[in-house]
Parts: sequence; C-alpha cells; structure tokens
Amino acid sequence: MNFLKYFKKLKAGIIVFPGTNCDRDTKIALDGAGFNTDYIFHNCTNLEGYDLIVLPGGFSFGDYIRAGRLAKLSPVVFALKKYVKSKCGFTLGICNGFQILCEAGLLPGALIENASTRFISRDEILVLEKTREEITIPIAHKEGCFYADDADLRRIEENKMVFLRYKDNPNGSLNDIAGLYDSENKVLGLMPHPERAVSKICGLENGLKIFNFIKNEIFGGKR
Repeated sequence: MNFLKYFKKLKAGIIVFPGTNCDRDTKIALDGAGFNTDYIFHNCTNLEGYDLIVLPGGFSFGDYIRAGRLAKLSPVVFALKKYVKSKCGFTLGICNGFQILCEAGLLPGALIENASTRFISRDEILVLEKTREEITIPIAHKEGCFYADDADLRRIEENKMVFLRYKDNPNGSLNDIAGLYDSENKVLGLMPHPERAVSKICGLENGLKIFNFIKNEIFGGKR
C-alpha cells in the first residue's frame, strides 16, 4: 500500500454557475478540511485531475423553469457526466447542486417545491442512515422536497442509497430523504449545507463529518 497518498492534499474543484452563491463558503470549508481547491466555471469542458468535484448551493441560472434545469445543459455538466462515468473521482452536490445532479440523471428522483410552498432556512436535525447518528446542519431551500416514482423509490431503498434522512421532515420529502449516495459511482447529493457547519464560531461542526466521510471514500477507492 502506498501510504504517501494519505499525506498528499486532495484536489477539489468547485463549479460556479451564474447564480451560484455558496461557492466561497464551500471553498473555505474545503480548505479547512484539507483540500486544495479551485473554482471551475460552467463553460469548462475538462475535469481531469480533480479528486473531488463540488456543485455548491445557490440559484444556478436563476432557477428559471425549475431548479437545476438549465444548469444541466452547461458544458461543465456534460464534462461531469464523463468524469462520473470514467470513475475519475468523487462528486458532491449541495442543495442546488443536488438538484442539478438529479436533473442531469446522475442521481435518481427530483427536488420539487416544499410542501409548505415556502422557503425554509433553519438548522435541522438529520440522521446519518448508516450509523443512525443524529447531526445538526442548516438547510436553506424552497425546492427541497425529494420526490421519486415508486420504482425509483424502491430502487433507492433496496440499494441503500439514502445517506441522510430528516428527523422531523420540514419539506414533505418522500421517506424523509435529505441526501442520496451512489456508492458505485461516488456521487453524493445533499439538501443540507455542510459547508455552513464546520466551525465553532457558527456553533456547528457536524459538516466536517461529511467532508471527512468524502476524504475516506476517496482514499478508500483510489484507482
């Protein structure tokens, strides 16, 4: 085993679309978690060389038509599909990024308008599906209600793709789903914002558990 890889900083690229507004928060969080980070703009066509690609939160292309609907047509998303298919590294979508992953077909289901039809912004208690540990991470969305048809929902549960569930469902998501993980292709989508929960200053550090999980998955699956 090559132990030197554990001392090498992982390289992360943060995709920026018109309307993205969580890119700086995400960079600060990733830098603090030990990544070397770059911004990648939506017209980029090559994602080679990155261990992690992140689609951060915001309102890509103003969320016109539907959240993530226009972003999925960007050159960088076509490059991301190639990146995922070629198993080049790990992909993380946060909030709007999760919406884009679903719209692009990289994760099943869709994120639709909250059952309340209102924008929700607050700290939320979530349950890590694998360990049943409860963690608190902020949410901030209007289209965060996870929906899938019966066949996809059954496939999600049978293949153990649920990564996070809401303890007290705030938006009407089916099966309380707050995050999905395709372990085969290393694609993780989350509605909560772990980048906003990485410091004692903000009173929350649970977001670090997410980034440390990603690092372990990258090292464990290094090809």
